[in-house]
Amino acid sequence: MYKGFADISALSSGVSDLKKVLSNVKTRGILGEIQLGAILDEILAPEQFDTNVATIPNSSAVVEFAVKLPHDDEGFIYLPIDSKFPLDAYNDLLNAYDTGDSEIINRSSKALVQRIKQFAKDIHTKYVEPPYTTDFAIMFLPTEGLYAEAVNLGLVEVLQREYKINIAGPSTMAAMLNSLQMGFRTLALEKRSSEVWQVLGEIKGEFEKFYSVLETAQKRITQTGDELDKLIGVRMRAMERKLRSVEKSENNSFDDML
Repeated sequence: MYKGFADISALSSGVSDLKKVLSNVKTRGILGEIQLGAILDEILAPEQFDTNVATIPNSSAVVEFAVKLPHDDEGFIYLPIDSKFPLDAYNDLLNAYDTGDSEIINRSSKALVQRIKQFAKDIHTKYVEPPYTTDFAIMFLPTEGLYAEAVNLGLVEVLQREYKINIAGPSTMAAMLNSLQMGFRTLALEKRSSEVWQVLGEIKGEFEKFYSVLETAQKRITQTGDELDKLIGVRMRAMERKLRSVEKSENNSFDDML
């Protein structure tokens, strides 16, 4: 029992330390950024996204992560992704649920909605600027519970409509990135397919040239064969006549001798 109490005391101390860490806004932001970076590293290749990048030219605002989406032939545009962690407002709402007081719950819900809306507005203002970026960005919410609460509060449609911001929890973020990765692979295959068709077209042209040259060569070979046949036939007949005349001369000479 004493050992169990000691373990519980140590665990309680660890939880208290975690609460202290999460109570710091900057630390929470770092934790969310680390989690988002781990998801991106797991799914995308390093050259497919940038970190701490100014997605708007000549802007001092840098977004935590930006995925490079292919654009035109060899260019790309950025898809900004920023993590936000309104833990205090979320905890207030959870505590309000525990009280069961509808007035407190409504007040806490509105406070969380307002915080997330402000985050969405900041992300759109600072990081979204077509044609340098997509016309939307993604807000990453680091916990599934926070994301589920945002969905239950109807923020998915509201943020898309008012600020062109999509929200994503850890699982949703992974699903989005997997979809993007499949798109990248499909695009790469399409590019390779176009190259293959180009090569096949060039080969077809070369085959047509080859056939033309071969046909000409065949005509020349046929013509040469005809000339050889003609030459051999004429020369052979001439030689046969000479041989017959020689044979005839020899026979006449032999008859004269007799």
